[in-house]
Amino acid sequence: MRGMFSSIAPRYDFITRAFSYGMDRRWKRLGVARADLPSKPLILDLASGTGDFSKLVDCRYTGTKAIAVDLTEQMLHLAKQNGVARTVCADAGALPFADGSFDCVFVGYGLRNFPDLRLAVSEIERVTRPGGMLVSLDFFLPANPVFRCLYLGYLYAQGTFWGLLLHGRPRTYTYIPDSLRSFVSVDELSSLLRQNGYRLVDSNQYILGGIGLHWATKES
Repeated sequence: MRGMFSSIAPRYDFITRAFSYGMDRRWKRLGVARADLPSKPLILDLASGTGDFSKLVDCRYTGTKAIAVDLTEQMLHLAKQNGVARTVCADAGALPFADGSFDCVFVGYGLRNFPDLRLAVSEIERVTRPGGMLVSLDFFLPANPVFRCLYLGYLYAQGTFWGLLLHGRPRTYTYIPDSLRSFVSVDELSSLLRQNGYRLVDSNQYILGGIGLHWATKES
């Protein structure tokens, strides 16, 4: 997985826009806008990619301190080029931060790729301060079984097209539907968050449940 993300890093932002019908930035801005953050927030941008969430929070809040964490050094290099001052290469299942370190953890298209979802959610909850938040944007399995099959087929076809066009390898971006096959629905993630120390869990669904945006507040 690390090698694959290293190879696609220069095209990562383009692909997230393509697979989200150009709505990726709008959804992330909404995720930040509805987050209840203090002044000068300390945030964790987990599975940061090129640092989109870090940049959006920095634009909205004066004195933001953001730490971008990713498993891929090439992604972190691009995040630094985009203005993220502090980056850490780390595994979401073993975050190198003290309990209650962050006002908010933002995750863009990351939960789906973590090998152990429950462990990752537990780690995110651990490093979030009481009353702090998790904001996550990701692909999900639609609840409707017919649309689910159509959606996975569409993602597979689009991934094959962009893989061939950009890299000459049709399987390059089919990791997205492949990762979804063992993932959860929007509502199932909401339930998992409630089971793991979060309250006031809210979500927006897009593309009939194929994309979900979550806000969850940790119990005080």
